[in-house]
Amino acid sequence: MLRYFTTRKILAGLFVLVICLTLVYGCFPGQKTLKSAPQLLTDPFLQLPTQSSVRVVWFTEFAGSKHSVAYGDNFQQTATANTTKLSRTREDQESRVGNKTQNGQYKQPVARDIWRHEAQVVGLTPGKRVSYRVTSVREDGESISSNSFTLAPTPTAGTALKILLTSDHQLKPMIAANLQKVVETVGRVDAVWLAGDAVNIADRASEWFDDHGGGAFFPCLQGRAKSQRDFNGVKTSFTGGEIIQHAPMFTSIGNHEVMGRFGKSEGLGAEFNDAIPRAVAMKLYGEKSLKDNSYNTDTYEEIFTLPQSKEGGETYYAVSSGDVRLVVLYATNMWRTPNMDAEARGKYRERDKDLQNPENWGYGQVIFEPIAKGSKQYNWLVQELNSPEFKQAKYKVVMFHHPPHSLGDNIVPAYTDPVQVIERDAKGKIKAVRYNYPKEADYLIRDVMPLLEAANVQLVFYGHSHVWNRFRSPSGMHFLETSNVGNTYGAFLSGDKRPVPPSDKKDYAALGDPNELKPVVPTIAPLSGKNGKPLPYIASNDITAFSIFDTSTGTVSSYRFDTSQPNSKVVKFDEFQVR
Repeated sequence: MLRYFTTRKILAGLFVLVICLTLVYGCFPGQKTLKSAPQLLTDPFLQLPTQSSVRVVWFTEFAGSKHSVAYGDNFQQTATANTTKLSRTREDQESRVGNKTQNGQYKQPVARDIWRHEAQVVGLTPGKRVSYRVTSVREDGESISSNSFTLAPTPTAGTALKILLTSDHQLKPMIAANLQKVVETVGRVDAVWLAGDAVNIADRASEWFDDHGGGAFFPCLQGRAKSQRDFNGVKTSFTGGEIIQHAPMFTSIGNHEVMGRFGKSEGLGAEFNDAIPRAVAMKLYGEKSLKDNSYNTDTYEEIFTLPQSKEGGETYYAVSSGDVRLVVLYATNMWRTPNMDAEARGKYRERDKDLQNPENWGYGQVIFEPIAKGSKQYNWLVQELNSPEFKQAKYKVVMFHHPPHSLGDNIVPAYTDPVQVIERDAKGKIKAVRYNYPKEADYLIRDVMPLLEAANVQLVFYGHSHVWNRFRSPSGMHFLETSNVGNTYGAFLSGDKRPVPPSDKKDYAALGDPNELKPVVPTIAPLSGKNGKPLPYIASNDITAFSIFDTSTGTVSSYRFDTSQPNSKVVKFDEFQVR
């Protein structure tokens, strides 16, 4: 009888244990899938610092309540957040969300509910860092808090800053390694400048927050990525870097921040590629819903809180930090294939099958925001370059996405509006639609660069071509493209040539910088080519590069790391000083 009661107690105990395991882990013993604890979709990150305040932003997948920031000594001060819902974030056939490692989870674009929370922390003292953490309360009453991080207001003049210069993340395979090495090499940075192309498809939510491939935008910049590099069967994991929880980020719009005609395609990738000029959309669809029928930057502008100009809002602006005046321009266009075959809806032609249907035309490499002389953005730039804030700054830097000088592929054709040429047969039927880009009409070279030279801009920073290279004008203005952070599409200095039209060679350079500056060879440890000579660029799918602007010395230092040799050291390979 005693044995019977003992056995019953043991069985009862085991039953209770099983129930407890089920409640805690969401599974029975032996099952491999564990129920993850509710969490914030991102860590908090910093935006729009002023002399006495800074914005704290984070995201959740629940509406919740009581979203707040606790800060200061013992977190005794509190700032309440305003909550908004992202309006266009979706997932589609190409999304990799949750436990899905392959595409195909969705059959068509599906809205994904994501809430954004933003609180303004006030009463800050310049030069003093303050601890903070954020808390959100779910609908079921569970309170979820982040770890503790630090924040500070805008640095005053004379404050030494280390600023990370980066661009073109786009979920590429080396991004997590790149940002992890930033933190391991230089420690905490004071700001991040990102020259466009944060993700591939701006409305695809998982690319910002939780793509299963491990390279989503926020996890990589917050040290929460789970990215692996596999070489010869040896896998190395990289987590990115804990960066934007402590440092404000300033961004410019790249071509991948712009979405095309809304809801007119079966997938988000096709929608992204379906941007057409506003003037064309006006003729085709009228003024109603013009943005939805041309292109938009809605998700980009909803995600970030950036400085604003009266003329351009968050799309182009200027901001001061320490001794630096940063001018951010909206200079990017629609990327289209350089292929010239019959099926190419490309830079240089329309597809044969679309010739009789202008609604399906791509209209070439569309410029999204005018910047030519006389445009609203150009006139704003003239005013900014003559402002006291700009003129009195020790360092004057201009950031945008499209390269004015580059060895990469995306600098060709010229940055100008496509000149459409329609060829018809004797009966008037369209037999070809081509696009020309006169080099002498390049708006950046013809109109913008002379303004920057005259205003004594010291550094022009940009991306787009996924290479590292730099140039210097005869007057001493520096140009830096440090976009070989996640992958490369090659550099064209000798050997392989850019795919360009066979005619009009004066307008389309197959090799070198089409705007005729000579690339600068890295000053410390350049890579060598097959001939043993030093290369003036990094264009590699194994070696990733990042750059740091140190305002205490006025130097810009560039570093590289070979991800195929995970035990190798980070190498400083170039350094120059702005005048």
